[in-house]
Amino acid sequence: MAVEQQPKRRRGIYLLPNLFTTAGLFFGFFAIISGINGEFHLAAIGIFVAMVMDGLDGRVARLTNTQSDFGVQFDSLSDMVCFGLAPALIMYQWALGDLAGLGTIWSKLGWIGAFTYAACAALRLARFNTQAGVAEKRYFQGLPSPAAAAGLASMVWFGTSLGFDGSAAKVFALMITVGAGLLMVSNFRYYSFKEVDFRYRVPFIFLVALVVVIAFASVHPPLVLFIGFLVYALSGPGMTLVQRRRQRVGARRGP
Repeated sequence: MAVEQQPKRRRGIYLLPNLFTTAGLFFGFFAIISGINGEFHLAAIGIFVAMVMDGLDGRVARLTNTQSDFGVQFDSLSDMVCFGLAPALIMYQWALGDLAGLGTIWSKLGWIGAFTYAACAALRLARFNTQAGVAEKRYFQGLPSPAAAAGLASMVWFGTSLGFDGSAAKVFALMITVGAGLLMVSNFRYYSFKEVDFRYRVPFIFLVALVVVIAFASVHPPLVLFIGFLVYALSGPGMTLVQRRRQRVGARRGP
């Protein structure tokens, strides 16, 4: 009897989606170098470009049917650099390091706050990876790491655009950094926008709204981005409170 031969498994990786991931990793590293050199506006822009690359690699992989376990792991490691380490280091260089001027304890709080954010980003990514197959696609559990990174980057960009070095906002920067980190590991639900499909028709008003948003953002991009981060960050606790209130009202009314 002829022995049926098993088809040989092809080795290698898919180039196109991993190319976008590599580009995102590059801009995350570029943001770190720019932050070290004191070019904070370039550092913030680098993080936002990394966000765009992070959004494209997954969509490209799904559209071209080139998903792989390697791509998932590579994307997660890139996210840790771009949205975990880079924002923490940039925020420390811009503002948190200046807390040393308030005393010894404050100087420790500066790097502890930056480490807290980075550690929470790592925990957030690890939890996301373990729940990827069972989690509800419509919502994220905890603030997504790209959104948290956008909050820190937009704050640095906004401060730089106003011409101050961050020392005037060091305490507020510490609160934002730690707050964003804790929101990443919270159980608050955030809308994921994964149900938005660009392949199908949408009402004309959607295009008009998009034009208005772009026009408004062009007035002062860093301010608009920072306000957008604050609104999205607060939407998680707000959504949770509304849901719990509805559950209490339903429990009081009974079956």
